[in-house]
Amino acid sequence: LTNLGTMLSGLGRHEEALAATEKAVERYRQLTGTAPQAFLPDLAMSLTNLGTMLSGLGRHEEALAATEKAVERYRQLTGTAPQAFLPDLATSLNNLGMMLSGLGRREEALAATEEAVEIRRQLSTRRPQAFLPDLTTSLNNLVNALSGLGRREEALAATEEALAIRRQLSARRPQAFLPDLANSLGAQGTVLQGMERHAAAADAFGEGIRLLTPLFLRLPQAFAPLILKLTRNYLQACQAAGREPDEALLGPVVEALQRLQGPGNG
Repeated sequence: LTNLGTMLSGLGRHEEALAATEKAVERYRQLTGTAPQAFLPDLAMSLTNLGTMLSGLGRHEEALAATEKAVERYRQLTGTAPQAFLPDLATSLNNLGMMLSGLGRREEALAATEEAVEIRRQLSTRRPQAFLPDLTTSLNNLVNALSGLGRREEALAATEEALAIRRQLSARRPQAFLPDLANSLGAQGTVLQGMERHAAAADAFGEGIRLLTPLFLRLPQAFAPLILKLTRNYLQACQAAGREPDEALLGPVVEALQRLQGPGNG
């Protein structure tokens, strides 16, 4: 049932995926009643999946409830086997932070995200190859949480930490991590714009465009949303800073976007 839910979700059959996942949660609840040690990890995993599916369907309060239960179960599991279940706890806390943020519960969202960051920092010191990418994901969520509370200096520090890690990762595996690096540059630019540091924001957005352009030109459909967002923010930041945009930087991007839109689509 768990696998069926995942497969249906991947095919866009979200209501059917939800039904299968709800049945999986129900069965695992029954099993944990008689053999908790054996089945609690499966219940926690199914609750995590359930929260994600409910969130995707816009059922945010129910998604939050399922995710809170997943966090609770993973806390139980980490009490007895931390090495095995800390990564799962961090993932559930990360999800919880995003869901709380989406519901406007910003202080609670920040607390959950900070805990996820702390766990992933610990994990990445022991196994950096495995956990540094997850740490940067949580750091980006931390940026959003801090920015939402107006704590921009702390948000900027979090973007700098995420950028430093993603520069390191993309130097080793550019195909895998350059899009994430461009995304972090976009996050930094947004924070800088909020601090009215428009020239620095334009530099961050511009670097993101420069790094992403080769990938975008090869795979335009995949990277169009990100490069379009970076380009719009870059133009806004340049205007606010009173400087002309770099036409050499934007030229290939604009041409490719126009080709992608096709004739008559503006």
